[in-house]
Amino acid sequence: QVQLVESGGGLVQAGGSLQLSCAASGPTFSTYGMGWYRQAPGKEREFAAAISRRGSSTYYADSVKGRFTISRDNAKNTVYLRMNMLKPEDTAVYYCAAKNYYLSDYVDYWGQGTQVTVSS
Repeated sequence: QVQLVESGGGLVQAGGSLQLSCAASGPTFSTYGMGWYRQAPGKEREFAAAISRRGSSTYYADSVKGRFTISRDNAKNTVYLRMNMLKPEDTAVYYCAAKNYYLSDYVDYWGQGTQVTVSS
């Protein structure tokens, strides 16, 4: 069992930056690929970014590529999402996810989400 707790969300102006963190419980964090997903009001949850178990590989949705950076610190059981050049359309609840394989569509564990609001 892995528990994921996100933090770092908030209100930011367009063009600003935020960094989200996701702290994982348990000794098996480094065995999971990790991802960030987001869900805007009235829309389905969508993939944003993913990182492999050791952090050597990353993958991004086209909508965030070049603006968002995913990273992880296995010694701290934490995955991060650095978000730069934020746009109003980035407003969403952001969820951390643990996956057996970082590119898999199947998510083993979800966090509870953290709200990001970007004002224009």
